[in-house]
Amino acid sequence: MSIQTKRVYDAVSASDGKRVLVDRLWPRGIKKELAQIDWWPKEITPSNELRKWYHEDMENRWEEFEQKYRAELSDATTVLNTLRDMIQKESVTLISAVKNIDHSHVTVLIDIL
Repeated sequence: MSIQTKRVYDAVSASDGKRVLVDRLWPRGIKKELAQIDWWPKEITPSNELRKWYHEDMENRWEEFEQKYRAELSDATTVLNTLRDMIQKESVTLISAVKNIDHSHVTVLIDIL
């Protein structure tokens, strides 16, 4: 089917299909019932250590972050395959709280999928 991205702060719409939260931490200020998240697979989110390290210097650490995140994802093949199967069957929206989705772990995840 299709895969798209959206910030958790954007309005929910029918075209979202399955809404998959791809952040390790629950987004601030968002009630779980309002977010309408169908699945929250923390196994495919950057580890706390990697996330904190990257946020210390996002501009200069992007390439190394991408490599480290890909390495972390190599341990999550079962969850990645489940997500791939879901995408084959229906529309999926990867939900994140990041301000710049295009320069975040979300783009790395999409590339792997």
